[in-house]
Amino acid sequence: MIPPIYRIWREPRRLAGHWLLGLALVLGIDAFGAAAEPAAQWTLASSNLTVTLRGADGAIDVRDHRDGHTWSQKPAAANTRVARARANGQTLEFDLVQAGVEFSAILRIEPGCPEFTIEIRPPATMARPLAWPHPFTSSPGAWLVVPLNEGIGYPVDDPAVNPMRLIAYGGHGICMAFWGVADGSRGMLAILESPDDAAIRIARLDGRLVIAPEWDSVHGKAGYSRRLRYVLFDRGGHVAFAKRYRQYARQIGLLKTLDEKRRQNPNVDRLVGAVNVWCWDRDAVGIAREMQDAGIDRILWSNRQTPENLAALNRLSVLTSRYDIYQDVMDPAQFPRLRSVHPDWTTPAWPDDLMRGAGSDWIRGWQVRARDGAMIPCGVLCDRQALEYAARRIPLELETHPYLARFIDTTTASPWRECYDPDHSQTRSESRHWKMELLRYVSQDMRLVTGSETGHDAAVPFVHFFEGMLSLGPYRVPDAGRNMQQIVDEVPERVARFQVGHAYRLPLWELVYHDCVVAHWYWGDYNNKLPALWDRRDLFNALYGTPPMFMFTRPAWEQQRERFARSYRASAPIARAAGYAEMTDHQFLTADRRVQRTAFANGITVTVNFGPDPFLMDNGASLAPLSRHAAGIP
Repeated sequence: MIPPIYRIWREPRRLAGHWLLGLALVLGIDAFGAAAEPAAQWTLASSNLTVTLRGADGAIDVRDHRDGHTWSQKPAAANTRVARARANGQTLEFDLVQAGVEFSAILRIEPGCPEFTIEIRPPATMARPLAWPHPFTSSPGAWLVVPLNEGIGYPVDDPAVNPMRLIAYGGHGICMAFWGVADGSRGMLAILESPDDAAIRIARLDGRLVIAPEWDSVHGKAGYSRRLRYVLFDRGGHVAFAKRYRQYARQIGLLKTLDEKRRQNPNVDRLVGAVNVWCWDRDAVGIAREMQDAGIDRILWSNRQTPENLAALNRLSVLTSRYDIYQDVMDPAQFPRLRSVHPDWTTPAWPDDLMRGAGSDWIRGWQVRARDGAMIPCGVLCDRQALEYAARRIPLELETHPYLARFIDTTTASPWRECYDPDHSQTRSESRHWKMELLRYVSQDMRLVTGSETGHDAAVPFVHFFEGMLSLGPYRVPDAGRNMQQIVDEVPERVARFQVGHAYRLPLWELVYHDCVVAHWYWGDYNNKLPALWDRRDLFNALYGTPPMFMFTRPAWEQQRERFARSYRASAPIARAAGYAEMTDHQFLTADRRVQRTAFANGITVTVNFGPDPFLMDNGASLAPLSRHAAGIP
């Protein structure tokens, strides 16, 4: 039997004071039930929180003493129960049974702050992801805060939002290991402290959106204990979430600023405030000169060039870069079927260095269209093997080609992958390690300003820019990665609503890492991709303190030279002035979110009006529709 002090607390608020239970726990009074009673529950308390575990369904209730609000979980399916529980001090250890599978967990309440952690010890073998803890329910009018690429807020009542599963171990998921629920001025943040084999699932419960974690196996086994931290806020919303996560990122060594990186490589300064240009015209030097004559003075030229062109561009203070990749490997037996052979495929890796699945078959990657129209898949190079191929290619090229930067495609976009090849087996954690070693080699050993695709904060210590962080992956135009140069005149509804939707977008990435990594749009989703949305993209660049991206041919440049120059002027000077500064705040100045303001640590503020009507600012000035106002720029 459970001693009375731990037995069924149906109404914790009836206690004379939460300190009474807290005192009992601190004294180490032990409670253990061989089998939990259906209505049993166990409670831990601190000066900030009361946390209750319900035995019947394994759900958790959390009462915030500061405002009296209670956050409650609800199982998505009634298949979990607490089998045994034991409390000791500020810790509750317990066993759960879910769909007939038993696992254990430890809940710890943090003294002196409104936080608690859960450590999960999964079952020895895992046939499917472990889905626990349950989601906390959301109230009408609340928002989910999700670091999907740059960041997005989903109204929990919005029927336009589709349920989805987002991995935490790759750029096409959540790029930072947290999520939150903002309910008016209060909120709850969850930090995945074990993200390498974790995901979040956005689902509907009682008609409203909720989020819960899922834990994947490690080669089919538990692998290690998983850890999750919940943080409660009585005010602050998404900005408070981002700043708490920034504190955590600093604690675990992810926060490395561009100023620190500039001290190691002065060429980083050429990146800050530079427009990212993708152009395949042979006269790169001539176009760069024309751009600078038009006032576009800071340029990241991303396409490969001859040694002579590179030297000339470097003299113009252009940051010279080129595309590279250490993932896709095409079977050389397929080369006769192809229109062309990509020069950056690591063909010698076929087949011994390919990543293999549990059934020993090679993992399929990017598909290439053959002459007959068929799609032929590449194999995926094992991350453990990739560094060797980079070490063969890059130093040899730099002997003749004076590049100052390099873009490594897919490394942070594609997931950390398990490999089952016995000669180079790897877990997802080892995959992450080797991906980061590749980026570290390029940026530190090769001393190149380094970028990668989409973006993930595991790479923040090693890279300087991400192509794709500003673009929300699920809401790009269809086939943006294949039809990169295609200009799209008709705007898809999902792109208008979410990709450039001022009511949804949140600068979560900038609030955490603006002073650490330069964020760009995706190369198939650049500023001039959809002319009808060009102005709005410029405004988001200005608001976030990020530079634009252009993709064009020489005829397009000659026809729209002034429009490109205007786009550059709208945001690049702000990106330059705020480039080394932390974003300290983001506000919605109107209830419909049409007017927003950001603030940076060096005193710069940017106000943007996405709406159709003028906005009267605090200083009495009128901010015109689809315009911005920047203050504090020297």
